[in-house]
Amino acid sequence: MGVKLSELVPKKAITFEDLKGKKIAVDASNMLYQFVSSIRQMDGTPLMDSKQRITSHLMGLSTRIPNLIEKGIKPCFVFDGKPPRLKIKEQEEREHRKRVAETKLEQAKEEDNTEAMAKYSKMSTRLSREIMEESKEFLKALGLPVIQAPSESDAQAAFICEKKDVYAVASSDFDTLLFNSPRMITNLTVSQKRKVGGSYINITPEMIELKQALKKLNINQDQLIALGILIGTDYNVGGIKGIGPKTALKLVQQHKTFDKLFKDLNPDFNWKEIYAIFKSMPIMKNYQLKWESPNEDKINEILLDHDFSQERIDKILEKLTGKKKGQNALDKYF
Repeated sequence: MGVKLSELVPKKAITFEDLKGKKIAVDASNMLYQFVSSIRQMDGTPLMDSKQRITSHLMGLSTRIPNLIEKGIKPCFVFDGKPPRLKIKEQEEREHRKRVAETKLEQAKEEDNTEAMAKYSKMSTRLSREIMEESKEFLKALGLPVIQAPSESDAQAAFICEKKDVYAVASSDFDTLLFNSPRMITNLTVSQKRKVGGSYINITPEMIELKQALKKLNINQDQLIALGILIGTDYNVGGIKGIGPKTALKLVQQHKTFDKLFKDLNPDFNWKEIYAIFKSMPIMKNYQLKWESPNEDKINEILLDHDFSQERIDKILEKLTGKKKGQNALDKYF
């Protein structure tokens, strides 16, 4: 879910030409959830192969990633590890909401209500261990770095960006900024449209630069974390009742010390615990980023096993390698 900072931080529309040759750390869980929740049939049923195994994640990855690589972008993928203790409550609440959605889904099926089936199918989306492991295997076959974070992926990705090993972090979760990522990119997709509700809206990649955001908001990094806690994070969902982003911004600008700020507001959570999470999230420092040529045999093996056509696989490989089937190998991209 993440902290709701979108209406406060300045965003700049960018083009794929701006990102050509750039290394980008991708919040893998964030992207995979988008794929599994949105790549579905009209009644909300996820895409499946002949063995009833979900393939929505592979369809998304095999479409978006070759398109990004063809644009000259070098992505790497960061996966979530063990969540902080304070996030368990939010995960339990999410699971409860999914179970409620599943009950409503069954009712919609009995009533043959296609619109409701699509709605509640998406709301009950889960990323299974199988989906996550299969995604890692496929990304490695594409020749892309896969990093397993010890805890939150957005914290790990932000650290990699801080170290200048990547240009930016691609995510729709603004917690990335609270973890001190210098740059964040949203809408990193070649598709120019996104379905919202029952209609489609035009989208373009957008860049958020942390220094510019802090300057515009007239706060420092610690105040940004406090602002996020007031609004609500994954570790204190909902924040403090009645305080939205604009009010939270005024409060952190007006108070010199956080002790007084939170004492006056008397929240029902320990703000210092949450603050400490953003300041000292476990991260892996000895990660390796190595881009390699795609393993064509492995890509074929994975996708053919899930009923992808050879013609579609050949088109994917053409984008990845810059060569048509039958040509000599060209190490064009890597």
